[in-house]
Amino acid sequence: MTVLIDIDDLSREFPMGSALAARLRGRTPVTLRALDHVSLQVEAGTSVGVVGESGCGKSTLAKIILGLLQPTSGTVRLDGIELGRRRDRSVRRRIQIVFQDPGSSLNPKMTVGGAISEVLHVHGLFSGAAIERRCRELLDMVELPTTVGRQRPHALSGGQRQRVAIARALALEPDLLIADEAVAALDVSVQAAVLNLFNDLRQRLGLTMLFISHDLGVVRQVTDRVVVLYLGRIVEDQPTSDLFTDPRHPYTQALLVAAPRLGSTKRPGESALTGGVPSAIDRHEGCAFRPRCKFAQARCELEAPAITGPDASHGAACHFAWTGFDR
Repeated sequence: MTVLIDIDDLSREFPMGSALAARLRGRTPVTLRALDHVSLQVEAGTSVGVVGESGCGKSTLAKIILGLLQPTSGTVRLDGIELGRRRDRSVRRRIQIVFQDPGSSLNPKMTVGGAISEVLHVHGLFSGAAIERRCRELLDMVELPTTVGRQRPHALSGGQRQRVAIARALALEPDLLIADEAVAALDVSVQAAVLNLFNDLRQRLGLTMLFISHDLGVVRQVTDRVVVLYLGRIVEDQPTSDLFTDPRHPYTQALLVAAPRLGSTKRPGESALTGGVPSAIDRHEGCAFRPRCKFAQARCELEAPAITGPDASHGAACHFAWTGFDR
Protein backbone atom coordinates (compact mmCIF):
# COMPACT_ATOMS: atom_id res chain seq x y z
CA MET A 1 0.00 0.00 0.00
CA THR A 2 1.01 3.63 -0.55
CA VAL A 3 2.08 5.55 2.55
CA LEU A 4 -0.04 8.70 2.84
CA ILE A 5 1.35 10.15 6.10
CA ASP A 6 4.93 9.46 7.16
CA ILE A 7 5.90 10.72 10.63
CA ASP A 8 9.61 10.42 11.34
CA ASP A 9 11.29 10.88 14.73
CA LEU A 10 8.77 13.50 15.85
CA SER A 11 9.26 15.30 19.17
CA ARG A 12 7.48 18.26 20.71
CA GLU A 13 8.56 20.08 23.86
CA PHE A 14 6.73 22.82 25.73
CA PRO A 15 8.70 25.28 27.90
CA MET A 16 7.65 25.41 31.53
CA GLY A 17 8.10 28.98 32.70
CA SER A 18 10.57 31.49 31.29
CA ALA A 19 13.67 30.06 29.65
CA LEU A 20 15.42 33.44 30.01
CA ALA A 21 14.70 33.61 33.74
CA ALA A 22 16.04 30.09 34.20
CA ARG A 23 19.29 30.93 32.39
CA LEU A 24 19.73 34.13 34.41
CA ARG A 25 19.52 31.99 37.56
CA GLY A 26 22.08 29.60 36.12
CA ARG A 27 19.55 26.81 35.68
CA THR A 28 18.66 24.63 32.73
CA PRO A 29 15.29 25.65 31.22
CA VAL A 30 12.56 23.17 32.15
CA THR A 31 10.55 21.63 29.32
CA LEU A 32 7.68 19.17 29.11
CA ARG A 33 8.15 16.62 26.35
CA ALA A 34 4.70 15.84 24.96
CA LEU A 35 6.00 13.70 22.09
CA ASP A 36 9.23 11.75 22.30
CA HIS A 37 10.75 10.54 19.00
CA VAL A 38 7.51 9.23 17.50
CA SER A 39 7.71 7.48 14.12
CA LEU A 40 4.54 6.32 12.40
CA GLN A 41 3.33 5.55 8.90
CA VAL A 42 -0.33 5.68 7.87
CA GLU A 43 -1.10 3.88 4.64
CA ALA A 44 -3.71 5.23 2.24
CA GLY A 45 -7.17 3.76 2.76
CA THR A 46 -6.50 2.44 6.27
CA SER A 47 -7.81 3.50 9.67
CA VAL A 48 -5.22 3.79 12.44
CA GLY A 49 -6.18 4.18 16.08
CA VAL A 50 -4.07 6.14 18.57
CA VAL A 51 -4.85 5.32 22.20
CA GLY A 52 -3.50 6.11 25.65
CA GLU A 53 -4.32 7.89 28.88
CA SER A 54 -4.88 11.64 29.07
CA GLY A 55 -1.61 13.53 28.63
CA CYS A 56 0.12 10.85 26.55
CA GLY A 57 0.45 13.13 23.50
CA LYS A 58 -2.46 12.02 21.30
CA SER A 59 -3.90 15.47 20.61
CA THR A 60 -0.44 17.03 20.26
CA LEU A 61 0.28 14.51 17.50
CA ALA A 62 -2.97 15.44 15.72
CA LYS A 63 -2.26 19.18 15.94
CA ILE A 64 1.23 18.74 14.47
CA ILE A 65 -0.13 16.70 11.54
CA LEU A 66 -2.71 19.45 10.95
CA GLY A 67 -0.10 22.19 11.18
CA LEU A 68 -1.65 23.82 14.25
CA LEU A 69 1.57 23.10 16.18
CA GLN A 70 5.15 22.91 15.01
CA PRO A 71 7.38 20.01 16.08
CA THR A 72 10.53 20.64 18.10
CA SER A 73 12.24 18.09 15.87
CA GLY A 74 11.30 15.46 13.31
CA THR A 75 9.24 15.61 10.14
CA VAL A 76 5.74 14.97 8.80
CA ARG A 77 5.43 14.01 5.13
CA LEU A 78 2.29 13.86 3.01
CA ASP A 79 2.72 11.63 -0.06
CA GLY A 80 6.48 11.83 0.49
CA ILE A 81 6.58 15.66 0.58
CA GLU A 82 7.68 17.25 3.85
CA LEU A 83 5.12 19.57 5.38
CA GLY A 84 6.74 22.78 6.56
CA ARG A 85 5.64 25.60 8.80
CA ARG A 86 3.67 27.28 6.03
CA ARG A 87 1.13 25.17 4.16
CA ASP A 88 -0.76 26.26 1.09
CA ARG A 89 -4.51 25.89 0.78
CA SER A 90 -4.31 22.70 -1.30
CA VAL A 91 -2.34 20.93 1.45
CA ARG A 92 -4.68 22.14 4.21
CA ARG A 93 -7.64 20.78 2.25
CA ARG A 94 -6.17 17.29 2.26
CA ILE A 95 -6.08 16.93 6.07
CA GLN A 96 -9.23 17.67 8.06
CA ILE A 97 -10.27 17.02 11.67
CA VAL A 98 -13.41 16.29 13.67
CA PHE A 99 -13.02 17.54 17.25
CA GLN A 100 -14.50 16.12 20.44
CA ASP A 101 -17.02 18.87 21.13
CA PRO A 102 -19.05 19.91 18.08
CA GLY A 103 -20.76 22.58 20.19
CA SER A 104 -17.53 24.55 20.46
CA SER A 105 -16.33 23.89 16.91
CA LEU A 106 -19.53 25.16 15.25
CA ASN A 107 -20.38 28.86 15.16
CA PRO A 108 -23.63 29.25 17.19
CA LYS A 109 -24.62 32.30 15.13
CA MET A 110 -24.47 30.49 11.79
CA THR A 111 -26.94 28.00 10.40
CA VAL A 112 -25.68 24.53 9.59
CA GLY A 113 -25.91 25.31 5.89
CA GLY A 114 -23.98 28.53 6.41
CA ALA A 115 -21.19 26.73 8.30
CA ILE A 116 -20.74 24.19 5.50
CA SER A 117 -21.12 26.78 2.72
CA GLU A 118 -18.44 28.98 4.27
CA VAL A 119 -15.86 26.19 3.94
CA LEU A 120 -16.74 25.62 0.29
CA HIS A 121 -16.67 29.35 -0.47
CA VAL A 122 -13.34 30.06 1.26
CA HIS A 123 -11.61 27.28 -0.65
CA GLY A 124 -13.27 28.27 -3.93
CA LEU A 125 -14.56 24.79 -4.66
CA PHE A 126 -18.12 25.76 -5.63
CA SER A 127 -20.10 28.90 -6.30
CA GLY A 128 -23.72 29.99 -6.53
CA ALA A 129 -26.34 27.25 -6.66
CA ALA A 130 -23.62 24.56 -6.71
CA ILE A 131 -22.77 25.37 -3.08
CA GLU A 132 -26.36 24.75 -2.01
CA ARG A 133 -26.45 21.44 -3.91
CA ARG A 134 -23.18 20.35 -2.33
CA CYS A 135 -24.51 21.19 1.16
CA ARG A 136 -27.53 18.98 0.54
CA GLU A 137 -25.25 16.17 -0.66
CA LEU A 138 -23.08 16.42 2.44
CA LEU A 139 -26.04 16.40 4.82
CA ASP A 140 -27.40 13.35 3.05
CA MET A 141 -23.96 11.72 3.27
CA VAL A 142 -24.04 11.97 7.08
CA GLU A 143 -27.70 10.88 7.19
CA LEU A 144 -29.25 14.22 8.14
CA PRO A 145 -32.37 15.71 6.51
CA THR A 146 -31.85 18.78 4.36
CA THR A 147 -34.05 20.80 6.74
CA VAL A 148 -31.16 20.68 9.24
CA GLY A 149 -29.31 23.11 6.97
CA ARG A 150 -31.67 25.90 8.04
CA GLN A 151 -31.18 25.28 11.76
CA ARG A 152 -28.56 26.57 14.17
CA PRO A 153 -26.38 24.19 16.24
CA HIS A 154 -28.24 24.81 19.52
CA ALA A 155 -31.41 23.30 18.00
CA LEU A 156 -29.69 19.98 17.29
CA SER A 157 -28.83 17.02 19.50
CA GLY A 158 -25.22 16.17 20.30
CA GLY A 159 -25.17 13.36 17.76
CA GLN A 160 -26.64 15.61 15.05
CA ARG A 161 -24.06 18.33 15.77
CA GLN A 162 -21.26 15.80 15.44
CA ARG A 163 -22.67 14.64 12.11
CA VAL A 164 -22.65 18.28 10.96
CA ALA A 165 -19.00 18.56 12.04
CA ILE A 166 -18.22 15.42 10.02
CA ALA A 167 -20.06 16.82 6.98
CA ARG A 168 -18.08 20.06 7.21
CA ALA A 169 -14.79 18.14 7.43
CA LEU A 170 -15.76 16.05 4.39
CA ALA A 171 -16.77 19.12 2.36
CA LEU A 172 -13.19 19.58 1.16
CA GLU A 173 -12.87 15.91 0.14
CA PRO A 174 -9.81 15.29 2.35
CA ASP A 175 -7.39 12.41 1.94
CA LEU A 176 -6.90 12.13 5.71
CA LEU A 177 -9.63 12.58 8.31
CA ILE A 178 -8.50 12.89 11.92
CA ALA A 179 -11.11 12.10 14.57
CA ASP A 180 -9.89 13.47 17.91
CA GLU A 181 -12.08 11.89 20.63
CA ALA A 182 -14.94 12.41 18.16
CA VAL A 183 -17.47 10.31 20.09
CA ALA A 184 -16.27 10.86 23.66
CA ALA A 185 -18.94 13.46 24.45
CA LEU A 186 -21.83 11.36 23.09
CA ASP A 187 -24.16 8.89 24.78
CA VAL A 188 -23.33 5.24 24.19
CA SER A 189 -26.28 4.66 21.84
CA VAL A 190 -25.37 7.76 19.82
CA GLN A 191 -21.70 6.70 19.79
CA ALA A 192 -22.63 3.45 18.06
CA ALA A 193 -24.54 5.29 15.32
CA VAL A 194 -21.67 7.74 14.69
CA LEU A 195 -19.10 4.93 14.63
CA ASN A 196 -21.22 3.08 12.07
CA LEU A 197 -21.27 6.29 10.05
CA PHE A 198 -17.46 6.51 10.14
CA ASN A 199 -17.19 2.92 8.91
CA ASP A 200 -19.70 3.56 6.13
CA LEU A 201 -17.89 6.73 5.01
CA ARG A 202 -14.57 4.88 4.93
CA GLN A 203 -15.97 2.27 2.58
CA ARG A 204 -17.85 4.71 0.34
CA LEU A 205 -15.18 7.41 0.08
CA GLY A 206 -11.98 5.41 0.54
CA LEU A 207 -11.00 7.66 3.45
CA THR A 208 -7.78 7.33 5.37
CA MET A 209 -8.44 7.89 9.07
CA LEU A 210 -6.46 8.61 12.22
CA PHE A 211 -8.84 7.81 15.07
CA ILE A 212 -7.71 9.21 18.42
CA SER A 213 -9.41 7.96 21.57
CA HIS A 214 -8.85 6.91 25.16
CA ASP A 215 -11.59 4.28 24.71
CA LEU A 216 -10.24 0.97 23.43
CA GLY A 217 -13.74 -0.34 22.77
CA VAL A 218 -14.40 2.53 20.37
CA VAL A 219 -11.08 2.11 18.56
CA ARG A 220 -11.69 -1.60 18.08
CA GLN A 221 -14.79 -0.89 15.97
CA VAL A 222 -13.29 1.53 13.44
CA THR A 223 -9.58 0.73 12.97
CA ASP A 224 -7.34 -1.69 11.12
CA ARG A 225 -4.33 -0.98 13.32
CA VAL A 226 -3.73 0.49 16.77
CA VAL A 227 -0.81 2.54 18.10
CA VAL A 228 -0.49 2.84 21.89
CA LEU A 229 1.15 5.98 23.32
CA TYR A 230 2.62 6.31 26.80
CA LEU A 231 4.25 9.54 27.96
CA GLY A 232 4.67 10.67 24.38
CA ARG A 233 6.27 7.43 23.17
CA ILE A 234 4.89 4.61 21.07
CA VAL A 235 4.94 1.46 23.20
CA GLU A 236 2.95 -0.86 20.94
CA ASP A 237 1.87 -0.93 17.30
CA GLN A 238 -0.14 -3.90 16.03
CA PRO A 239 -3.06 -4.83 13.78
CA THR A 240 -6.27 -4.23 15.75
CA SER A 241 -7.28 -7.89 15.97
CA ASP A 242 -3.84 -8.94 17.24
CA LEU A 243 -3.59 -6.14 19.78
CA PHE A 244 -6.89 -7.10 21.39
CA THR A 245 -6.26 -10.85 21.38
CA ASP A 246 -2.52 -10.88 22.06
CA PRO A 247 -1.26 -7.56 23.53
CA ARG A 248 2.51 -7.59 24.04
CA HIS A 249 3.30 -4.51 26.13
CA PRO A 250 2.36 -4.53 29.86
CA TYR A 251 0.77 -1.09 29.48
CA THR A 252 -1.52 -2.29 26.70
CA GLN A 253 -2.40 -5.34 28.76
CA ALA A 254 -3.30 -3.11 31.71
CA LEU A 255 -5.46 -0.85 29.53
CA LEU A 256 -7.39 -3.84 28.24
CA VAL A 257 -7.90 -5.22 31.76
CA ALA A 258 -9.14 -1.80 32.92
CA ALA A 259 -11.61 -1.42 30.05
CA PRO A 260 -15.22 -1.88 31.28
CA ARG A 261 -17.07 -4.94 30.03
CA LEU A 262 -20.32 -6.70 30.77
CA GLY A 263 -20.13 -9.29 33.55
CA SER A 264 -16.84 -7.95 34.93
CA THR A 265 -16.33 -8.09 38.70
CA LYS A 266 -13.89 -5.18 38.57
CA ARG A 267 -15.04 -2.19 40.62
CA PRO A 268 -15.51 1.14 38.78
CA GLY A 269 -12.24 3.08 38.73
CA GLU A 270 -10.16 0.03 39.64
CA SER A 271 -6.90 -0.03 37.70
CA ALA A 272 -4.58 -2.84 36.71
CA LEU A 273 -1.62 -0.46 36.88
CA THR A 274 0.68 -0.12 39.87
CA GLY A 275 2.66 2.94 41.00
CA GLY A 276 2.20 6.54 39.92
CA VAL A 277 2.46 8.17 36.52
CA PRO A 278 6.06 9.37 35.96
CA SER A 279 6.63 13.04 35.26
CA ALA A 280 6.76 14.17 31.64
CA ILE A 281 9.23 16.83 32.79
CA ASP A 282 11.73 14.84 34.85
CA ARG A 283 12.83 12.12 32.45
CA HIS A 284 15.05 9.28 33.61
CA GLU A 285 17.06 6.58 31.89
CA GLY A 286 15.51 3.25 31.12
CA CYS A 287 11.93 2.28 30.35
CA ALA A 288 9.40 5.08 30.96
CA PHE A 289 6.80 2.53 32.06
CA ARG A 290 9.10 0.84 34.61
CA PRO A 291 7.67 2.58 37.76
CA ARG A 292 4.23 1.11 37.03
CA CYS A 293 5.23 -2.26 35.58
CA LYS A 294 4.92 -5.41 37.70
CA PHE A 295 7.32 -7.22 35.36
CA ALA A 296 10.16 -4.64 35.60
CA GLN A 297 13.69 -5.97 36.04
CA ALA A 298 17.10 -4.38 36.52
CA ARG A 299 17.60 -4.06 32.76
CA CYS A 300 14.48 -1.90 32.50
CA GLU A 301 16.01 0.71 34.82
CA LEU A 302 19.14 1.07 32.73
CA GLU A 303 18.10 0.56 29.13
CA ALA A 304 15.19 2.10 27.23
CA PRO A 305 13.59 -0.60 25.04
CA ALA A 306 13.33 -0.07 21.29
CA ILE A 307 10.24 -1.08 19.35
CA THR A 308 10.84 -4.58 18.04
CA GLY A 309 8.69 -7.35 16.64
CA PRO A 310 8.63 -10.47 14.49
CA ASP A 311 7.72 -8.41 11.39
CA ALA A 312 7.05 -4.86 10.24
CA SER A 313 3.38 -4.93 11.27
CA HIS A 314 3.96 -6.00 14.89
CA GLY A 315 6.00 -4.00 17.38
CA ALA A 316 6.28 -3.39 21.11
CA ALA A 317 8.75 -1.31 23.16
CA CYS A 318 9.42 -3.85 25.89
CA HIS A 319 12.53 -5.98 26.50
CA PHE A 320 10.37 -9.03 27.16
CA ALA A 321 7.44 -8.49 24.78
CA TRP A 322 8.32 -11.38 22.50
CA THR A 323 10.18 -13.63 24.95
CA GLY A 324 7.68 -13.64 27.82
CA PHE A 325 7.57 -12.10 31.29
CA ASP A 326 8.23 -15.25 33.34
CA ARG A 327 11.03 -14.97 35.88
